[in-house]
Amino acid sequence: MKLWDKGTAVNKQIEDFTVGKDREMDLYLAPFDVQGTMAHTMMLEKVGLLKKEELDPIKDELKKIYKTAIDGQFVIEGGVEDVHSQVELMLTRSLGDIGKKVHSGRSRNDQVLLDLKLFIRHKLQEVVTSVDALFAVLQQKSEAYKHILLPGYTHLQVAMPSSFGLWFGAYAESLTDDMEMLLAAWNIANQNPLGAAAGYGSSFPLDRSMTTRLLGFKSMSYNVVYAQMGRGKTEKNVAAALASVAYTISKLAMDGCLYTSQNFGFIKLPDELTTGSSIMPHKKNPDVFELIRAKCNKIQSLPTEIGNITGNLPSGYFRDLQLIKEAFIPAFDELISCVDLATFAISNIKVAEDIMSDPKYKFAFSVEVVNNLVLQGVPFRDAYKTVGLQIENGEFEPEVNVNHTHEGSIGNLCTTEIAKKMDVLKQKFEFEKVSHAIYKLMQ
Repeated sequence: MKLWDKGTAVNKQIEDFTVGKDREMDLYLAPFDVQGTMAHTMMLEKVGLLKKEELDPIKDELKKIYKTAIDGQFVIEGGVEDVHSQVELMLTRSLGDIGKKVHSGRSRNDQVLLDLKLFIRHKLQEVVTSVDALFAVLQQKSEAYKHILLPGYTHLQVAMPSSFGLWFGAYAESLTDDMEMLLAAWNIANQNPLGAAAGYGSSFPLDRSMTTRLLGFKSMSYNVVYAQMGRGKTEKNVAAALASVAYTISKLAMDGCLYTSQNFGFIKLPDELTTGSSIMPHKKNPDVFELIRAKCNKIQSLPTEIGNITGNLPSGYFRDLQLIKEAFIPAFDELISCVDLATFAISNIKVAEDIMSDPKYKFAFSVEVVNNLVLQGVPFRDAYKTVGLQIENGEFEPEVNVNHTHEGSIGNLCTTEIAKKMDVLKQKFEFEKVSHAIYKLMQ
């Protein structure tokens, strides 16, 4: 079944090529297509394009289809082009001509736009939940190990004293910036495109405000041409938010790979979180960090991939946009799995508690000695030269008592302030409002 079928058979090779992986990807969208159809048909009844006695059986049938989709039993049959066609086919089988009316005032263009935005909202909530869980673990570890020093590096050379409190806390605060990006993605996705039809509106008296309200959107994409132009742009912006999270997690995983190696020895994964070698019996490999790093690096390429597909398209719909689904839709679950595994790994790592007593790190304290001389009245440049000569002459003695007090330093991590930043951001998502609207719509 094809919604655009006019009785002319399509060459099988062309059909296979143009459909591509749409059936597979559209299974992710099935619950959201039913939600959109429910809101649309309720609106059609209000504006007189459906009768009251027609709406009730449609709603009842949509609820059955919705349960099938939620339970993972929804199937796009062979010969059926996409999820939109399958839902309409199921309605028509059950209700006859009534089922043929649900497409009035819609195009598959604004259907897929709507499905994707509803899908994005749903998956962003899952991403936010996972990121928040990792944030909480990093904050807890930051406080628990705030007094334990480890060397900080620049150019991969020993630089200055750092601490596990700083290390864990740095990634926690990085996630607050990622949450800003997720919030922006949420706000972009939380606009209703339904009613744009093929991108130029409809002569039917559609009530777009009603569908916006029923689906829990904060507002709508008002201009129908822009609503259609938002296809691709929405995915690219959302992908940028996912890539921002992936950037943080990839860097954390890279640190994990370095810090678990024998050359560093700063942290240790439990044996059950490592893998081994087929010929080297001593190996305990941090594969979890390595695969998180690789998967997150792949996600960071997603905005570029989407941009390359859409970058030279003029306004209006083009089939090129179909390809975005194949990379975009699975990216959410892949990122969530990376974040969740990072949370699990960080929760279980053990930290080395006497790292800085190793003589190879003594020069990390050179700045402390310089600063102590400055506090005694020696000009900074003179103090710098004095300590430099001591190091060159083999006369340097480190000052291992680190006393950093300013905001965000070893002795003043500002953990509470960072937590407040995250709390303010989480409250702006309005997940409960959306969940309530969808629950009410489908009940």
